[in-house]
Amino acid sequence: MERDVPARFLAIVRDLVWELHPHLRRSTPVGLDSDFDRDLALDSLGRAELILRLDKAFKVRLPDHLLSEAGTPRDLLAAVLAARPDRRAMLEGVAAAAVALPEIAAPATAETVIDVLEHHVSAHGDRPHLRVWHGEGVESCLTYRDLRRECARIAAGLLDHGLAAGDRVAIMLPTDATFFEAFFGVLYAGGIPVPVYPPFRRAQVEEHLRRQAGILRNAEAAFLVVAPELRNVGSLLVGLTEHLRRVATVAGLRRAGSIDHPVPAGPQTVALMQYTSGSTGDPKGVVLTHANLLANIRAMGEVLEAGSSDVFVSWLPLYHDMGLIGAWLGSLYYGALAIIMPPLAFLADPARWLRAIGQYRATLSAAPNFAFELCCRNVRDEDVRGLDLSSLKMIVNGAEPVSPSTIARFTERFAQYGFRPQMMGPVYGLAENSVGLAFPPLGRAPIVDRIGRLALSRDGVAMPAPPGDRTALEFVACGVPIPRHEVRIVDESGREVAERTEGRLQFKGPSATAGYFRNDEKNRALFDGEWLETGDRAYVASGDIYITGRIKDMIIKAGRHIYPHEIEELVGGIEGVRKGCVVAFPTMGADRGTERLVVLAETRIVDEAARQALKQKIAETCTTVLEVPPDDVELVAPRTVPKTSSGKIRRSAARALYESGLPTQRERSLWWQVAWLTMSGLGNRMRRARRWLIEAIYAGYWWILLVMTACLVWPTVVALPRLEWRYRLIRMAGHAFLRATGAPPRVDAEAEIPSTGIMIVANHASYLDSLVIATVIPGPLSFVAKEELARQWIAGPFLRRIATLFVRRIDPRGGVEDTQRQLEAARAGARIVSFPEGTLTRRPGLLGFRLGAFLVAAQAGVPVLPVTVRGTRSILRGGQWFPRRGEIVVHIGKAMLAQGGDFAAAVQLRDQVRAAMLEHYGEPDLARERISLDGM
Repeated sequence: MERDVPARFLAIVRDLVWELHPHLRRSTPVGLDSDFDRDLALDSLGRAELILRLDKAFKVRLPDHLLSEAGTPRDLLAAVLAARPDRRAMLEGVAAAAVALPEIAAPATAETVIDVLEHHVSAHGDRPHLRVWHGEGVESCLTYRDLRRECARIAAGLLDHGLAAGDRVAIMLPTDATFFEAFFGVLYAGGIPVPVYPPFRRAQVEEHLRRQAGILRNAEAAFLVVAPELRNVGSLLVGLTEHLRRVATVAGLRRAGSIDHPVPAGPQTVALMQYTSGSTGDPKGVVLTHANLLANIRAMGEVLEAGSSDVFVSWLPLYHDMGLIGAWLGSLYYGALAIIMPPLAFLADPARWLRAIGQYRATLSAAPNFAFELCCRNVRDEDVRGLDLSSLKMIVNGAEPVSPSTIARFTERFAQYGFRPQMMGPVYGLAENSVGLAFPPLGRAPIVDRIGRLALSRDGVAMPAPPGDRTALEFVACGVPIPRHEVRIVDESGREVAERTEGRLQFKGPSATAGYFRNDEKNRALFDGEWLETGDRAYVASGDIYITGRIKDMIIKAGRHIYPHEIEELVGGIEGVRKGCVVAFPTMGADRGTERLVVLAETRIVDEAARQALKQKIAETCTTVLEVPPDDVELVAPRTVPKTSSGKIRRSAARALYESGLPTQRERSLWWQVAWLTMSGLGNRMRRARRWLIEAIYAGYWWILLVMTACLVWPTVVALPRLEWRYRLIRMAGHAFLRATGAPPRVDAEAEIPSTGIMIVANHASYLDSLVIATVIPGPLSFVAKEELARQWIAGPFLRRIATLFVRRIDPRGGVEDTQRQLEAARAGARIVSFPEGTLTRRPGLLGFRLGAFLVAAQAGVPVLPVTVRGTRSILRGGQWFPRRGEIVVHIGKAMLAQGGDFAAAVQLRDQVRAAMLEHYGEPDLARERISLDGM
């Protein structure tokens, strides 16, 4: 090695520290014995970046364990001097490591995760399930039979130590085979697994475990399963938690023998407790049943077209829902091979992830946004020579805000290696819905929505920005709700908003949790009737969900959730900082794809040296307690931190103040700020009240007009002797009503409408659809409607007078008779209007079509006219009675004729018509959804 290695080495360390933390440039000398945490504020990502830079600068290969064990630059310097040149084998000419396995079926009838494993063991027990990475060229393989054998032994040990059904067992294990074995061991013993993340640095084990005591207390965990090196330290928690009875290792639990059969469990048995935060003093345990997990896995699998031929490469932490459920349990269900790498392996060398994808011909993978940014910055061409990413179906991008610039850079950077835009899958999910909630369609490139900043910030409306608008905001579409799940956007009063209007994002579905474990206060905030709060703000456009921000200002840094109030309390307790005058918030760096953590603290200290010492103390406190250093610490004058008139911190205003440039002079007096903030808040409240009043007045006007129109039309239609006259009146009244309510239909017709003998099929998005169709299509029609309406004393007489054909939707024998009546009407020249979806749903999208209308058209030899109605759902959504302003567009397509009169011809005609309607609908394809007709 050259003699100048120490100097070059320190220069690299110094450059990185000052790049990440400019405020340390003048105050903190960087030496060989500087502590990475206390002195240099380097978190795990910072240390990983440093190791990568040292690898490149000195052309060496530093071992991964330094990422967690090195405490000072001197530790790394010794490793650099001792390291050999990097002679790592590249991928040129390397055959795929994954051997093609025969196709197998997923256990569609399984009711529990235990059933899934039992199915695979009995059907193909020796099939490889997991390959766990231990180092370059070193891995272990776990078959289904291996997993079943070892978990049965662990279950025996837990039962032998007195585990009762439903007891919670915390699992604090590294990413190796023992984690998977322990997880299923707990399930087989009738317990509930509670994964918690293991300590990152061994020097901080005790401090780390003490912070985990909050989770263990809330979960009332009876057992803690740890790695052997943590057993003695883990025993400290016995005295800190009331219910913890034993700290055990996997090896110790295996000594009790084995059980033959798992403790019985059903779909509603709790299968997992996920904790949404390990760094806050108020942890929330999300309770998930076997039914929740399987529903989520199956729904995500449908979108991804998952199967046993898939290969999933993951480095995600196993205590995180995306790594645990999405990567591992999803692969388990479908019989796909899972390649599991420890998170440290990725952080130490991001290229490993990409090389593993190419080496194993992976079809699926997942990572937070910061991982893609790391790859763009740190992966060199020589690291991935010969790389081939063309096997991928999708890389899921989730768990933290998705950056449009990051996905664009990643796509461009790795296009030469076979990566295509369609492979990038920005998604949305949360622990309260198991893991996944919204996915884009497979094979669709990411959609970036550029919207006007002012309209969103002031009015909450996501209006598309004009080209060239440099102030436009960009949001990435996170896809549509996964099958059998729904979302909605509501305003402050809980009413659902129109498309492209920002509000609170809520959800429901079979994956949704029943609540937080023994936390009534949080559960009251979580549920809004049958809907659950996500805690995020969002809007929907063309069925896609766009996340605009987090309601409670949660900070996500390097994939970890940090609550600002905890930082504010910690920093507020430091001498020299004005207590209650600290604000923490995230901000997106101009050149980085991950969020930066910023702390603003008020102080009266003016001496520059004392201020720099205070900054260092703040950074040190945050790093010591949270294991996450702030990216920037700013000391500001008293009364700078924005507050409401009641004294609450206004984090969004503080963030805007920081991003626009902090004031260099003293702010106005306190009374002026209070008055100004009060007036600003009053203006916002008045605008919301005005908007609500306008909406309420419009809704009242809408209903009054509808009732008046109905009172005129109903008796006249019943009395008029000719069908043509009745429909002429309906059309005139419909035009008048829709025009008066500000929604006159705009018609786009590709061809003229036949005057007789045609089957008109339309999508069903709202209760308004029939009125709109009767308004835009001249002449008499025969609507197909459910028989229940015929028995209503108001609707029944009216519908019979307009030649309605009633059908029994859930009576097979009656359905045959109804089809025969429609067939006779079609042959007689009637123009029948049918909604082949069979029902309407409040969720945007086109449901699968029933065959009846197309069978009638094929047998009668009449053409089918596709009619697509857009906008009615936004005006009056199914299940709601609060109308909103909107625009209605009706597209009338070209008539299509069946190529024959048999069943096959009817099926072909149905598919052709549906494809044509989807082309003009602008909403997702929900053909896989199954909606119950009972009560609809």
